[in-house]
Amino acid sequence: MSGFARDPKYYGDRLVYEPLESKWSRYHATHCGCGQDWLTAHAVPAGFTVIPRGRSGYYGLVGPGLTEGVDETALTANALWEAVTGKPGTQTWHEQVHVTCRTPEAEAARKAANDAHYGRIREESAKRKAAAQTERATEKQLKYLANLAEKAGKERFDAEFVKAVKGTDIKPRAPRERTATASKRLTKAAARKLIAALLES
Repeated sequence: MSGFARDPKYYGDRLVYEPLESKWSRYHATHCGCGQDWLTAHAVPAGFTVIPRGRSGYYGLVGPGLTEGVDETALTANALWEAVTGKPGTQTWHEQVHVTCRTPEAEAARKAANDAHYGRIREESAKRKAAAQTERATEKQLKYLANLAEKAGKERFDAEFVKAVKGTDIKPRAPRERTATASKRLTKAAARKLIAALLES
C-alpha cells in the first residue's frame, strides 16, 4: 500500500513516499499512456530520487512537493501525481506518516507477532488436513464419484481405489460390493485423491 514513511534502517532520517508499483503503473497507463516506465520516464526527470529499501525490491521516493518543502501535517501525493500523469493532483485528504521502529526490542516484538500469526495459520491448516483424513466423503463427492465410476468402469475404479486408500484402514472394494457402496467408506481426503486420479484420463 502506498504511503509516507520514516524507517531509519533503510532511509536514515528522511521522510519518503513508498509507492505501490502496481497502483502507480495503473495510474500512469490510464492517465498518460505513453507506454514508458512511469518511474524512469516521469518521476526521476521531475526531480524525485529513488531510495531502495534494502534488497527487497521496494523503495521510497523523495523530492520537491512530495517529501521536501512540505507541511508534514498536510501530506498528499499530488506532486507525484502531476509528474506521472501530467495532470494536476486533486487529492484533498491528508496522509499520515508510517513510522517503523527498528530497535532490537521492536524487531523482536514484530517477529513474535509474525510467528504467532503464521503459527495459527499453520495450526488451522494442519487441523483441516487431519479432519479430511477422518471425516467421511461428502454427498457431493459421492455423487461425482458415481458418475466417474460409471465412465471409467469397475476395473479402473478398483485400481485407482486401491491407490487412493493406500496407507489407510479403508479396505479395497469387495468383489460383489457396488462402487457406490465402496465409495461411502472413503474419507474426504481419499475421495479427493480418487476423483483426481479418475479425472486424469
